[in-house]
Amino acid sequence: MAITEKNRRWVFNADIDGEQAAPGVERKILAYCDEMMCVENMFEEGAAGAPHSHPHTQITYVAEGVFEFTIENETKVVRKGDTLLKQNGVTHGCVCLEKGILVDFFTPMREDFIK
Repeated sequence: MAITEKNRRWVFNADIDGEQAAPGVERKILAYCDEMMCVENMFEEGAAGAPHSHPHTQITYVAEGVFEFTIENETKVVRKGDTLLKQNGVTHGCVCLEKGILVDFFTPMREDFIK
């Protein structure tokens, strides 16, 4: 098992180690380059992504589960197949209502995720 390297053309999920991003949340850094990054987040029911903002535009795809998301001051429940746009600097966070997976796409890449 390993971590993903920048500019790696092929990234196989089974080969990538996850890391604890928050209690009940495991994060896997998948393919990325300077301009963008793909990240998989696996949530246990009840786990939360604390409200935060960052200088990256982010699109989140709900691959599995049910989540309550707040973007700025608007809160909605999202499910498998839904997407969310969080432009740079916008405060957002979530609570997992049913165990699930979120796939995030960031532009530019999140250098703070790479150790």
